[in-house]
Amino acid sequence: MTLKKTEIENLEIELLIEAIFKRYGYDFRYYSRASIKRRLKHFLSKTNLNRIAELIPRVIHDKPFFDSLFFTISITVTEMFRDPFVYQTIRKKIIPFLKTYPFIKIWNSGCATGEEVYSMAILLKEEGLSERSQIYATDFNDLVLKKVKEGIYPIENIKQYTANYQKSGGKESFSNYYHSKYDSAIMNRELAKNITFANHNLTSDTVFGEMHLIMCRNVLIYFDKPLQDRALKLFHDSLASRGFLCLGTKESLQFSKVSKRFVIMARKEKIYQKR
Repeated sequence: MTLKKTEIENLEIELLIEAIFKRYGYDFRYYSRASIKRRLKHFLSKTNLNRIAELIPRVIHDKPFFDSLFFTISITVTEMFRDPFVYQTIRKKIIPFLKTYPFIKIWNSGCATGEEVYSMAILLKEEGLSERSQIYATDFNDLVLKKVKEGIYPIENIKQYTANYQKSGGKESFSNYYHSKYDSAIMNRELAKNITFANHNLTSDTVFGEMHLIMCRNVLIYFDKPLQDRALKLFHDSLASRGFLCLGTKESLQFSKVSKRFVIMARKEKIYQKR
């Protein structure tokens, strides 16, 4: 039987994903194949390997090589105050609700390198909620979580982050929240005071506390439909009564199994409230 090039590539991807799962326990079986293929080809371009199949023995026998590959295929693209209008809406519509609670729990799921975690910490500080709030920053990639804890970002990104912050309704100078060292911007340690960093995997782990707000932005787009439904049910079950869920602007609860369990708070911003 003769297979087309794309069919062979798809077979190689399936074998690689199975090898990663059996060797290290990380489950990419329900991730979007288009996204995985795109990231694998990007990774291949930085090696002297030509085919996805050539990654398999290296992944099995070379842990540092796997760590590098894992970082590439698991990290999501993010930035400080990404989509500023979303944070503006959180300030205006969600914060007044949160202020009615004696203590607030916020879960940033799939936090990647943490820019949105620190964005939320800044927002809470400016709204006078830092002392009675806890942010849980989770990801299934321990290498990424280490970077989040460090809170160190390329200085060349700061211009964009500052513009986003200002558009989001920031109340101070963004420069108050970091200091520069060499070619890096280091977030003030005070911001991390109420952040708990933890490993959590949306493909296999269970309910995460009783949250008042869950932020999971631009993560579900990398999942297939059954895994999206699993994650959304987990978010529903992890929310306190009348809690809020904020997704990425290209994501939606529409057509999901839990869509009727939420009401739309802000359609464009993809913010929902648990019924």
